[in-house]
Order: sequence, then structure tokens, then C-alpha cells
Amino acid sequence: MKKNIIFYFMVIGSLGLLLWIVLQQGKNLEINKGITEVLLNPKKETGSIFDELLHNLQHPLSIFILQMVSIIFTARLLGWLVSKVGQPTVIGEIIAGIVLGPSLMGLLFPEFSTFLFPATSLPNLQFLSQIGLILFMFIIGMELDVSELKKNAHTAIIVSHASIIFPFFLGVGLAYFLYPAYAPNVPFSAFALFMGIAMSITAFPVLARILQERGLTQSSLGTTAITCAAVDDVTGWCLLAVVISVVKVGAFSGALSTLLLSGGYILLMFYGVKPYLKHLANLYFTHETINRSILALIFLMLLLSAYLTEIIGIHALFGAFVAGIIIPPNLKFRQMLVQKIEDISLIMFLPLFFAFSGLRTQIGLLNTPYLWGICLIVIIVAVTGKLAGSAIAARFVGHSWKESFSIGVLMNTRGLVELVILNIGYDLGVLSPELFTMMVLMALATTFMTGPALNMINSL
Repeated sequence: MKKNIIFYFMVIGSLGLLLWIVLQQGKNLEINKGITEVLLNPKKETGSIFDELLHNLQHPLSIFILQMVSIIFTARLLGWLVSKVGQPTVIGEIIAGIVLGPSLMGLLFPEFSTFLFPATSLPNLQFLSQIGLILFMFIIGMELDVSELKKNAHTAIIVSHASIIFPFFLGVGLAYFLYPAYAPNVPFSAFALFMGIAMSITAFPVLARILQERGLTQSSLGTTAITCAAVDDVTGWCLLAVVISVVKVGAFSGALSTLLLSGGYILLMFYGVKPYLKHLANLYFTHETINRSILALIFLMLLLSAYLTEIIGIHALFGAFVAGIIIPPNLKFRQMLVQKIEDISLIMFLPLFFAFSGLRTQIGLLNTPYLWGICLIVIIVAVTGKLAGSAIAARFVGHSWKESFSIGVLMNTRGLVELVILNIGYDLGVLSPELFTMMVLMALATTFMTGPALNMINSL
């Protein structure tokens, strides 16, 4: 022990002395370069240490880390609180975004809100939230059980498409009345089609979690609902791709090239990439064999798929969704991919999306009873179209009225997927800030009512 201590001090002491000698000799090099002591060590004013701390506090990286801490903490806290009253945690996470935005924190603590979310930081927040969404849509695609879709295809297609066309029609009808006063400067067709899509979407992941929490996954009701929601998701995203191409080009005829490119992309993914992934899954299906190289290859495929759909003009999220669908049905392979991706996506990146959506949601814009009345009409139209369309179709294919209404309530769940659609619409300039806020409140209301409505139906 004593020998080690002597060795330690000898090494540190001798090298420290040599270091001091080199630094002293280096001062001669400064003189030759014309560097003066004043230039190297400008005199600091009294209190400059506090100025430096303040400067560091306002550095973009410091701001971003503080934003991450605030967002993740608020999202987890409110998610936990709403779970205690029987609501899915996504409700609390959406509310967390609104709490951190101008609707609450910006209203009560405007100076702190400006410090925490300066305008210059929002683009970075948006891009990182998009990365989270790409990972999330990839997971949603992997969670779709295509074999289950085939088993219940007849019932699922009828119920799902009825649950799309009813609210889609009502959404387009509502757009006719909202367009003069609440639509931005966009063609009516773009506005109407987008309102139709926003009214007809179902949040597949939220619905799946509700069924899981209630132990209904293996029941007839649960199987029908989850299959219908899966078909709804696929159909809804395909329709959204069409609508985005129409919005960007301005007409159906102009969007034809985009649709043709989209068809070529889908053929490439299903008949070019999917067989290769199937071969890969047969070779690598354990934790030991799925190494970083294989995971990097999967990520490259995901990002390239998202990139292709972005440059085609139908949004990167559609590419991420398709990339998830074509992952081979090897259960272990999918499970291990989900385990490696899901936690970082749901805990770190996805709350950024909720916060960014919350920063765009300005409930204060609804500052008259008339505007709140319009918001209520939007919610009523959304619930009526989705619930009635699903329930009537479910009853037609042979379900009891009780099961039919339960399916209608479940299909009315919008949650996170609705927010994704709304943010796409906002970015495209199709939704005004007022209408965006109304639609966010509609997404919250329709998701929040799912649990209580199911309880009420079960008690009958």
C-alpha cells in the first residue's frame, strides 16, 4: 500500500513539474506571435461570473435540456394522475402539452414561458418531435397483426369503412359551413377533405391499450374492435396520403403523379424490401443475434422509407407506418424490435410532440360563447359520425346493439393519432389556429369519454 502511494506521488509530481516547465517555455512562443497578456486575460468586471452563469443558462443546449426535463416530468406526472381515474395515460400526456403551452403556463407565467420555450427553440423541438413520431408510427405498423386482419376481413372492412365514410361525409358537410369564417386561405376541396379525414380517424394504439387494460383483448368485442381499428388506420393513412397530395398540388389531376409514385413505392416495399427482411428475421431472431449491425440496418430501412414518402409528397410518417407493416410476422423478431425502440420513443421523444402540439394550442383564442359553441358542434359532429357509423355497421353484420354501441365508442377514440393528423394539417396551412384548438379539444373529449361510455353501456 505504502509503495503504491509513493509511486502515485512520484508520477503526479514529476509529470506536474514537467507540465509547468512546458507551459512557462510556451510563453516565449506567445511573444513571438505577438499575443499579449491583456489579450489573453481581459479584466473581468465585478459580477461577471453571474453574467456568465446567466449566459450559460440561456444557451440553446441548456434551454433544450430544461425543456426535456419539464416536458417528461409533466407528462409522466399527469399521465399517472389520469390513470388513477381510469383514463389512458395518453390523455394526461396530451393535457401536459396544453399545460406547458400558452393556454395555461403562458397565461399564468408569461415571462417564464418565454424563457422556457423561446421562439428560436421551437424549430428544434418540432424536428425532434418528428423523429419521435417516425419511431412511434413504425411501432404502430409493427403492432398491426395482418393475419388477424385476414381472419376478420369481411366484418372489419364493412364496420371500419362505415366508421370512416359517415364521419368523413359529416366532416365535409361541416367544412362547408366553417370554410368562410374559419378556414385559412386554401382551396375549399383541400379544407373539406382534411376536415373529413380529421373526423374519421381512430387511434389504434390508444384503443389497443384500453382493451388491454380492461382484459378485452381476446374477447369477441375486443377482436372485432381491434381489427376494425387496424383496417381504419391503414385506410385512414392511405386517404391522408391522397389528401396531402391534393393539398400540396391543388387539384386531383395534379396529384396523379404523386399517387403513381406512391403506388411504385408500396410495390417496392412489399415485393422488394419485405422478402429480404423475412430472410433476415429467419436468421436473426434472438437477443444475441439481433446485434447493433442488424438494428442499424432496420433503422436505415425505416429512415429511407420515411425519406421516400417525404420527397414523394405524402409525409414521412406514412413511410414509417409502411416500414412497420412490412416487418416480418416473426413474433420474437417484432417483439425484440419493439422492446429496443418503444421505451426511448414513448418516454423521451413522444412527450416532445405533445408539448409542441400544446404550444400550438391556444385555448384563449376561443374567447367568446359563439366560438365555444362552434367547438361543441365540432365535438358533436365527430362523435355522431364515428359512433353512429360504427354502431350501425356492427349491428348490420350481426352484433347485438350492446356490442355495436361498444364498438362505436371504441372506434370514436382518437387520442394521439388525431393529434398527428391535426399537426400535419396545421403545418400544411389547412387549419387555422382557432380551428386547430377546437380539433385538439375534440380529440381530448372523444378519447376521455371512451372509458365512462363503456362503463355506462356495460351497466345496462
